[in-house]
Amino acid sequence: MTSPTKKQHATFFYSPGACSFVPYTAICEAGIEVELVLAKVGQMDEEFSKINPKRRVPALAIGDFVVTEMAAVLTAVASLAPEHHFLGKTTEETIRVYEWLNYLSTVAHNQAMAQIWRTERFTDDISTYSAIKAKGRKVIHEVYVYIEERLGSRGGKEYIVGDSFTVADPFLVVVYLCSRKLGFDMQGKFPIFTAYAEGQLSKASFHQSAQVHGFR
Repeated sequence: MTSPTKKQHATFFYSPGACSFVPYTAICEAGIEVELVLAKVGQMDEEFSKINPKRRVPALAIGDFVVTEMAAVLTAVASLAPEHHFLGKTTEETIRVYEWLNYLSTVAHNQAMAQIWRTERFTDDISTYSAIKAKGRKVIHEVYVYIEERLGSRGGKEYIVGDSFTVADPFLVVVYLCSRKLGFDMQGKFPIFTAYAEGQLSKASFHQSAQVHGFR
């Protein structure tokens, strides 16, 4: 098949409070027109299962070309708006963007947050839930420490990679937004991360995505 283009009808499947915030922010940043379809976590209907048998968001359909999994969806969005350099402007920046995407997907999202909010994925023994949730909180705290240090090493630069928006930025921001449910003192313990995330959230694309996902 031919490569998907911006001219084709695009449908984006999302859930409130979910990581679909990340690609939708990029979609808003690029001004890409999409049809939004709500697919609530835990309430995925059969119609959505036909789109993504894994029953997870995000999912993006561009014409008859369906993309699932975070890094793949973000790459597809970036391909629709190459002039924005969402994956970085240089090879080194692209490598750093994917480094962040993999770290946040595997450690922050699929490990820490899943341990806290999707504990059943890790065990069938309910008696171990408390220990698993506690481990998740420990891991996400370590993630916040790492992000604080990395942002600090950039000396107050506006973006985490390069000098313009990349898809790594909204991923850091959604990890920050999840701290609200966890009760961490972000301003007190992670002031650099807080200033960075709140600065991003003041921008139109982040604000729009946050509203759609129920973060605001």
